Amino acid sequence: MFEFVRTHTKLLQLLLLILILPSFVVFGIQGYSSFSEDRAQVVAKVDGQDIGQAEWDNAHRQQVERLRQQMPDIDVKLLDSDAARSSTLESLVRERVMLAEAQRAHIDVPGERVIREIQNLPELARLKRPDGSFDVATYKAMLEAQGMTPAMFEQRLRQELRSQQVMRGITSSAMASPAVVGSALDALLQRREIRYSIFSVKDYLAKATPSDADIEAYYKKHEAEFKAPEEATIEYVVLSLDALKKGAAAPEEELREYYKQNIARYTAAEERRARHILVKAEKDAAADVKQKAKARAEALLADVRKRPDSFAEVASKNSDDPGSAKQGGDLDFFGRGMMTKPFEDAVFAMKPGEISNVIETDFGFHIIKLDATRGGEKKPFEQVRASIEDELRKQSAQKRWAETAQQFTDTVFEQSDSLQPAIDKFKLEKQTASVARVPAPGASGPLASAKLLEAVFATDAVRNKRNTNAVEIGASQLASARVIEHRPAHTRPLAEVEDQVRQRVQAEQAMALARKDGQALAAQLKQQPETPLPQGAVVSRQKPEGLPRAALDAVLRAPATKLPTVVEAEAPGEAFVVARVDKVLPRETSAEEAAALQNQYAQVWAQAESQAYYRALKNRFKVEVKGAQAASAQAGASAASR
Repeated sequence: MFEFVRTHTKLLQLLLLILILPSFVVFGIQGYSSFSEDRAQVVAKVDGQDIGQAEWDNAHRQQVERLRQQMPDIDVKLLDSDAARSSTLESLVRERVMLAEAQRAHIDVPGERVIREIQNLPELARLKRPDGSFDVATYKAMLEAQGMTPAMFEQRLRQELRSQQVMRGITSSAMASPAVVGSALDALLQRREIRYSIFSVKDYLAKATPSDADIEAYYKKHEAEFKAPEEATIEYVVLSLDALKKGAAAPEEELREYYKQNIARYTAAEERRARHILVKAEKDAAADVKQKAKARAEALLADVRKRPDSFAEVASKNSDDPGSAKQGGDLDFFGRGMMTKPFEDAVFAMKPGEISNVIETDFGFHIIKLDATRGGEKKPFEQVRASIEDELRKQSAQKRWAETAQQFTDTVFEQSDSLQPAIDKFKLEKQTASVARVPAPGASGPLASAKLLEAVFATDAVRNKRNTNAVEIGASQLASARVIEHRPAHTRPLAEVEDQVRQRVQAEQAMALARKDGQALAAQLKQQPETPLPQGAVVSRQKPEGLPRAALDAVLRAPATKLPTVVEAEAPGEAFVVARVDKVLPRETSAEEAAALQNQYAQVWAQAESQAYYRALKNRFKVEVKGAQAASAQAGASAASR
């Protein structure tokens, strides 16, 4: 047989080509074409401009990454849901709508404002140096770490500012008339003086005695409420970076070598505290102006060298730096990179108590006195050994993660009748749990993963008790589970839930008795309004005074045109309330509280008008969104690919 194969190699190759090529033509090209069409699919249109599937995918991927960085333990399945993807698409649509309106209205943002906004961003505030200059190099490095250039960031900020200006005219001009505000605040703050009686269900429970027939009738009518959900007892394992770290080696020589190579990390940054006197001279000032400034600085230098203890006093009276002059020229402690280079070089070459020569910078001429130094100490190896070992183990785990994750995936799939091979190979801990199709309240880790539970209740996993595929349950976390016992959803028999049914029937009967007595009292009050009631209060939505919500709503909704008026209200399962509204009292708020509430109402009104304006803009620019269908299709494709 093998001799035949060797002899007729070319013939067999031709035969294989004939067999494979049609399959590739029919399926391969079709699949590639389908993939390309999916990526080019239009998911929304704004003002005739398309938003494609690829743009949506990219925007959602960025959003997921941002959320995963903020919440590392979040279930990835939640971020990849139809609702999450639709939210991302809506954000894209809104951005396009705002930019289209800004373009139509010729709204632009000058470069000076963009620069001012950048410098005022809280995240970039630390880039301002004590002398007022901006650390451009660090700014560029921060943007590069996020895959952006300054031009890209500034363009994005300009677009955000243009979008904000589109809405600012609406939000800043929204007004609510005093009558409208007054009516709205009355609904919230109006007070009513009432007398009332509460017929509590618990007071009638002893009088309610359900029969066996009552219990059986209730059970048959509400059978659906006594269903036990589908459940499974599972065993599962989790592969994570922490699990890999435990088995990673960290030889002593590598720890010491890492310490030597990263000694700067274990050395406290050197900082210096200095005072200075600035004689201001602009960088492009005329030569004679600079000469005069330098001569003045030399004179001040001679003065402070004669009387070193007077440096702070001389700085207060003569320094042109308004920020430090009031503190006697004190700049507090600062490290390298925080001052202009000539200033920094001079300071870090000085000894405490020393006064420098005149130093020229772009701001003028400086005289510097070094007050103190700190930092520069190195932590000994033994003090940082544990953190280095943890870091090296983590690095080793990260390097091995992709390969180990693939091996784990292959192992649980290829040896699907047991998790033991994966446990032995990767030194994992087997855990057990009882689960339902949806995560239980308060569940965490793998048991909170909707994606893993979906895999657990898949037909093959339930019927054949096979391992689930490896499922991503978090950043660098894979899990696989196996069903030990499966319990289908079923209606619990009456014998099992009889006590629960009895309590419900008893509560219903007690409610009926409370209602009967309450309605009798209400009828009496309507005939004899002066009938005494046991309890009295002044109530409002802010101060319900213990009144059940249903009763409070009924009291505050009752017409106040003719008082007193009788109100009946039922709080299901709790009580029946009969109340008599005697007086309507004005709102009890101070002038400051009233003003604050009016402002809050105006803000809500502005938000409502903004939403209405946005809907109008969507109509103007003929927004078409096909994202609901696209999200479902994308989710299906993702599931299939996994």
